[in-house]
Amino acid sequence: MVKEHISKIPRRKEDTHKGDFGHVFVLAGSVGMTGAAYLASKGALLSGSGLVTCGIPESLNGIMEVKLTEVMTLPLPETKSRSLGLAALGRVLQFSEKADCLAVGPGISRDKDTSRLVREVLKKVKKPVVLDADGINSLAGSEDILKKRKNPTVITPHPGEMSRLLGQKTSILQRNREKVALGFAKKYRVILVLKGYRSVVAAPNGAVYVNETGNSGMSTAGVGDVLTGMIASFLGQGIEAYGAAVIGVYLHGKAGDLAARDKGQFSMLAGDVLDKLPEAIRDEV
Repeated sequence: MVKEHISKIPRRKEDTHKGDFGHVFVLAGSVGMTGAAYLASKGALLSGSGLVTCGIPESLNGIMEVKLTEVMTLPLPETKSRSLGLAALGRVLQFSEKADCLAVGPGISRDKDTSRLVREVLKKVKKPVVLDADGINSLAGSEDILKKRKNPTVITPHPGEMSRLLGQKTSILQRNREKVALGFAKKYRVILVLKGYRSVVAAPNGAVYVNETGNSGMSTAGVGDVLTGMIASFLGQGIEAYGAAVIGVYLHGKAGDLAARDKGQFSMLAGDVLDKLPEAIRDEV
């Protein structure tokens, strides 16, 4: 099943250019959380995107200009707490016209103004979106926004975020991971990636994939941000949403396994998963 989806990754012909492999627009980061924006952006670029732009609070742009060499940055209006503000909406909508996919949420904060921005982006952006982290938390009580979207949406909660969305104890949903993921995917017409041991990918049509790559060394900050960028990259390259999520989860886990092979699980970092993406992808594509 995984091989079938991986076969859809575009093969590179000699006469191609960066515009042929998708442009991902990453909305991420806040004060103290620039690393999340970095990891998601690099995850997208290393997964084959021709172009990646990171939309970041304007006061943090200088930091990201240093951290990200190959990724472009877009400084945007911010809140008093130095997170992305609702005042950024116009520029986000305008820039989104240039993009093939958006990745929204890594390190974005729970500022109320930022959460309003996320909800408005979901309502108004007419492009595929991968929603993660506090982007997901911004939906609590407003989940019906997902039903109204006309373009593909992938959400990637860990169990705690899923618990907040459902108003259900984490321990209960963890005992019924496939059922919970599929139920949410069908109800809200999204692709649901429930992260954790044996991550589950569920689609509204009833398709379910349970991933078998990955290890406990990936239980560390930032690893999920890498996955967000990866899935957005495959979506931006034209792969349908369920396939993009399956490919992303599988290769993400495989990169983690390669990192564990070389470093051991105890001291692994999210950056180690990034470093192993080229090898993981090369072995499959």
